[in-house]
Amino acid sequence: MHVKMADMKQRFNRRHFHRLVATSLSVAAVAAADAACNRSPRVPQGTQPAPQPSIESHPKETISVSTSVSTYIKSIREFGVLPTSPPGKNREALQKGIDWAAERGAALFVDPSDDPYGIDSGVILRRNASLIGVHGPVGRGTRHPTRPQPVGSVFQITDPQHPFITVEAATQLRGLQFWYPEQTIADPSRIIKYPPTIQVSQTSPAQGVTLCCLTFYGEYQTMDFNAQREFVCEQILCEHCYGYPLGGEFIRINYCYDIPRILHCHVNPANQRFIRGGLAREVIDAVVATQTFTYAINHTDNAQMMDVFTFGAYGGIYMGPATYGQLTNFNLDCVAVGLHKLGDSPFNRNWQIGQGSIIANLGSRVEDIHPIIVEGQGHTALSNVESFSGKNAALTALGQSYDFLSVRGDQKLTVSLFGSRMRNYVATEPITNTNPQAIIQAVACIDKDENPYNCTIKP
Repeated sequence: MHVKMADMKQRFNRRHFHRLVATSLSVAAVAAADAACNRSPRVPQGTQPAPQPSIESHPKETISVSTSVSTYIKSIREFGVLPTSPPGKNREALQKGIDWAAERGAALFVDPSDDPYGIDSGVILRRNASLIGVHGPVGRGTRHPTRPQPVGSVFQITDPQHPFITVEAATQLRGLQFWYPEQTIADPSRIIKYPPTIQVSQTSPAQGVTLCCLTFYGEYQTMDFNAQREFVCEQILCEHCYGYPLGGEFIRINYCYDIPRILHCHVNPANQRFIRGGLAREVIDAVVATQTFTYAINHTDNAQMMDVFTFGAYGGIYMGPATYGQLTNFNLDCVAVGLHKLGDSPFNRNWQIGQGSIIANLGSRVEDIHPIIVEGQGHTALSNVESFSGKNAALTALGQSYDFLSVRGDQKLTVSLFGSRMRNYVATEPITNTNPQAIIQAVACIDKDENPYNCTIKP
């Protein structure tokens, strides 16, 4: 095909410009990292600096990139936060750095260290600021070569008086570990009831908060987004966060009217196995005895939950009366109640729930063990949700559930089930209905005897 020389030249220049921009970004990023570590600037291996004439031909773009990277990401050490400093002094220094970042929408880098940063609680992550570390979620824990402690971007917390960090609007926590070294792993009588590690602001609307790649060891309550009604929280993103709160509550949300998202979260008592070992059976039993839910949603519009896991909790997910949303791809392992869905109105109090597994086996009475409970008003749509039960050596398990679905109350509600595999329940039928107004339809399900189960229940 004939191509004009002018067209070829134009395409070559476009490709050449894109390569120059990519190279400039790479060099600028490495230079910023060098500056933070007080090293002389260097060039990434395998690359060459952009040709001088070309850089001069785009001076504004190159200067802008270099300036933004090097000026608006500072190390917390530049403000005096050090592993060797006392926790109180570190808290003051970290707050000073956050205040600097908040004024210009900047980020603070939590330099990895072989010793954690001891920080007193009461830090406020002010509007526009970010704290960024080096990690993805590190379930099972990072580990020092010779000492039982995590390494990397780690905050060490021993203050039992206040939430560790309070988040305001347009903030971000990413790539960090939170370690409570004084928390017990073996004796339930010595559980320290720490305030939440992360708490939503109680004095201003916290909207646009990102919590990503966070790992928690020994916390009592992990992320508390129970906002005040006059200061609602919105657009809360929690993804790739791992922990096991000894108070049972990993994330709770209240008064969130613009789509909170809880994605890819993992709650497991073996979370610090590589550091101090897993939790004793007695401690896990004490967590179950709190009768709390790992994930609790209240006064929330269109909650989005995907790929969530919990193990060793009284309840998996609580869907409060004034909520609606979607839940998909989940596993609730070793619980007394998997899902508890309520509703305070026939309008828009609906949850769509699909692709999940519930192992309900905990409790002193089998009559109290239910994979799913539905009450109140609204509609619950269940698709491809299975349940089974059995023993587990990690905790005290009865090993059976009473039924698959328990429908309660006296107000009209509707439930639809499709493709559910239901087993290890002791009741004659998988559905226990004590609500005279309920309308329930099950299609293409399989009961405990591996027989087809199809039924319609209505007044």
